[in-house]
Amino acid sequence: MGLNLGIDFGTSGARGVVIDDGATILAEVRYPWETGGSADWVTCWPTALFTLLELTPGELRREIRAIAINGTSSTILLGDAAGNPVDAPLLYNDARGAGMLEQLKSVAPANHTVLSATSSLAKLLWMRQLPSFSEARYLMHQADWLAFLLHGHLGISDYHNALKLGYDVEELKYPQWLENLQIPIQLPKILAPGTPISELRPEIAARFGFPRDCVVCAGTTDSIAAFLASGAQLPGEAVTSLGSTLVLKLLSRTRVEDARYGIYSHRLGGLWLTGGASNTGGAVLRHFFTDEELESLSREIDASIASDLDYYPLLESGDRFPINDPHLPPRLEPRPDNSQKFLHGLLQGIARIEGRGYELLQQLGSDKLKRVYTAGGGAANSTWTNIRRRYLKVSVVASKHTEAAYGTALLAMRGVR
Repeated sequence: MGLNLGIDFGTSGARGVVIDDGATILAEVRYPWETGGSADWVTCWPTALFTLLELTPGELRREIRAIAINGTSSTILLGDAAGNPVDAPLLYNDARGAGMLEQLKSVAPANHTVLSATSSLAKLLWMRQLPSFSEARYLMHQADWLAFLLHGHLGISDYHNALKLGYDVEELKYPQWLENLQIPIQLPKILAPGTPISELRPEIAARFGFPRDCVVCAGTTDSIAAFLASGAQLPGEAVTSLGSTLVLKLLSRTRVEDARYGIYSHRLGGLWLTGGASNTGGAVLRHFFTDEELESLSREIDASIASDLDYYPLLESGDRFPINDPHLPPRLEPRPDNSQKFLHGLLQGIARIEGRGYELLQQLGSDKLKRVYTAGGGAANSTWTNIRRRYLKVSVVASKHTEAAYGTALLAMRGVR
């Protein structure tokens, strides 16, 4: 018997959850991001990681046998021979790779997942142009680098994070067309999520009081971790993550891939987790309202009545799914003087995008949507839930556990059983 620690690096902060072998939560710790888009993430992320370890109660740390980390999908950085970052990371929503799409279209299969301005591979090709690239030896996803800081082995990733790098999750290998790009750095060795990688570095185990044989396991992405936490497990069940962004994941017996719409599928056991991620979501709401305003104004909204406002809520141009267009303009006009009406329009606009996303997945061959679990901060907003029910036309329930860190702790637990 032992305990398991899952760590989530999401869009709003980092979190840790400790569970026992019965999957019961014993402790939760948090580290919110306090800086904006200009943050020094190379400093911030390790600070968050080690702060979470420090905040985890010492009596539990002594019993932890496995740790896993999730990160935001397609957040990447380049490391030198020692694993030190050679430049700033490119975050999940960074679209500078748009200029590489024509080159990618000449080598990648039509409608492949990498044919997106925000894919890991598009970002990597863009970074290849930087002066700092000459120092780079390793491509690392956010979760890879943070796990490396704990176990000390470079060049290892998981097939959830590697999907948007071009890794073939059906054949479980890098495809020949990707090899033909002849990228002059080390692409990571790919493991199944949850696979034990190595024991903690001795100095990390000693510093924080972990057992010397505590292992670090291959991680996953934040949205898949939220799915694992939700309780969804049957084809047709889905999870919508209502965090800073909007992420849809539908469990299907059929793999659905179409880069035209930002749709991709992850392997999950013998099934496929198909979906996409939109730049709309809670970050838009928090741009206009405080948490207190969101709570009070939501109570004033009659969710059974449709708003006459036709919004596509984005903070800046560009979306990934269900419209994959790096230049898509936000639609936030007209803005009424009444804040409650404005919020109603925003909530409805996000619900429409969610509904369109699930419709599109089914049109392209996924299992029929039967139930939607909701994770993320938006799961607690009952008004929003009722608006979403009108568009989704299926049961909408809160996830059994809403923290992605819980799903990552389950991954660690299953990896060492």
